[in-house]
Amino acid sequence: MLAQQPSIPVVGWLGATTPENYKSALEAFRRGLSETGFIDGNSAKIEYRWAENRYAQLPAMAADFVRRKVDVIVANGQSAAALAAKTATATIPIVFLFGADPIKIGLVSNLNRPGGNLTGVTTFSVELNKKKLEMLHGLVPRRPRSHCLLTLTALPPTRWYRNCIR
Repeated sequence: MLAQQPSIPVVGWLGATTPENYKSALEAFRRGLSETGFIDGNSAKIEYRWAENRYAQLPAMAADFVRRKVDVIVANGQSAAALAAKTATATIPIVFLFGADPIKIGLVSNLNRPGGNLTGVTTFSVELNKKKLEMLHGLVPRRPRSHCLLTLTALPPTRWYRNCIR
């Protein structure tokens, strides 16, 4: 009788945009996994799903990971990916990394102890944009206006961006 081979862990990478947008993050992620003994295709497997800025596809992609019973879902770069993963499962661990406040968007209830199956890192970059504009105005006080250049197809509409457009 042959011994059953142990299964390798499967990571589901859920991306709201394209792999090109996260090339360096993907390289760092794979490097970090390999430094802890998890090598993609050998001692671990990474499955990628990219919505390519079509946010409506994220829930189906997250649900596919749940059906496939991945061991963890990584939702990187956009809060929409993390929200889709949270909606899809309450049991598979979800790791997120993005710039929004996870409490304000309803992802977690507490930063110190997120609870449930979610954990991650936030840079709060969206919330810092107001401060950045204030600092710019302090550097150039006679400038009555500032302008925002946005790619609206690559960002979910948030109040900050809508106010910036006005």
